[in-house]
Amino acid sequence: MRRTRVGIINVTGYAGVELARLLYQHPGVEVTSVTGRSAAGQKLGKVFPHLAGLDLIIQAELGEVDFAFSALPHKESAREVIPLVRGGLKVVDISADFRLKDPAAYPTWYGFTHPAPELLALAVFGLTELYHSQIAAAQLVANPGCYPTSAILALAPALRAGLIEPDIVIDSKSGVSGAGRTLSLGTHYSEVNEDVSAYALEGHRHLPEIVQELNLLSPKSPVRVTFIPHLIPMTRGILSTCYANLRPGKIAPGKKGKDELMTLYSGFYRGMPFVKVVDVSPHTKHTYGNNDCIIYPTTDYGGEKLVVISCLDNLVKGAAGQAIENMNLMLSLPETTGLEALAVYP
Repeated sequence: MRRTRVGIINVTGYAGVELARLLYQHPGVEVTSVTGRSAAGQKLGKVFPHLAGLDLIIQAELGEVDFAFSALPHKESAREVIPLVRGGLKVVDISADFRLKDPAAYPTWYGFTHPAPELLALAVFGLTELYHSQIAAAQLVANPGCYPTSAILALAPALRAGLIEPDIVIDSKSGVSGAGRTLSLGTHYSEVNEDVSAYALEGHRHLPEIVQELNLLSPKSPVRVTFIPHLIPMTRGILSTCYANLRPGKIAPGKKGKDELMTLYSGFYRGMPFVKVVDVSPHTKHTYGNNDCIIYPTTDYGGEKLVVISCLDNLVKGAAGQAIENMNLMLSLPETTGLEALAVYP
């Protein structure tokens, strides 16, 4: 049986190169075309020696494929994706260009007017744990951002069950690869090593995406989100700690309430292969290189606040792995195909 021919637009970024690595051993597809304007004409294995097994030349334009991933930055991605979708191709876009349903949000948060607002209604937000059937039927999937994936999965069960008040705090830490591969002073080794810093305090671009999806989980009680990201000196990983006041009387006090939370979260994610609900606070290393999101729900000392810790690899479940998860559903393949590797340790 012929494998599906897959193309990667912008293989030279971190998300694109991670897509190529994960797809190399995927039994249902074959990467047949990769683009990267800065490296066009070069062998993929010359630019990235660890990908030498993919005997491909990096092209300036995508060749003939059956399915495409776009790993371009925002604004640039939409320009490439729009003609592909209009031509009938199935696409997963890893940028933010189709995540927000309100076209008016793009000038505010991303600095451009959306060139095809009618496609925002067509695009399905690619969080399989919430939109499994819609993704399976989709032509265009907007892959979620890394921070939103960790936060939405952490809070979804509590919001859906009406356990918490709408004022939510999300404190997230990310490794440096989340900033992308483009050179910048703020991600130089000497700048980030032995340092932790908060950034985007005036509002991170992922905030409207988080609010959009959390409000869909809590339509009768719109959320108010304080989201503060931090840069920490490691390559991969996101750890989010989410806080919200519990509604009075919704769970029992003390250990019984914590057990109720575990039951709620475990039941919500039952049968969802890439969310692991655990009974001890997880480490980012527990997800290094794999497609899991690990979640630990608990309460504060006084039993009045929900506290949820979630962690994931920002390049896998936060980008390329989740994109492949979406592709699997869109191609009627088992969701876990090509994504069953364990985390790398140490």
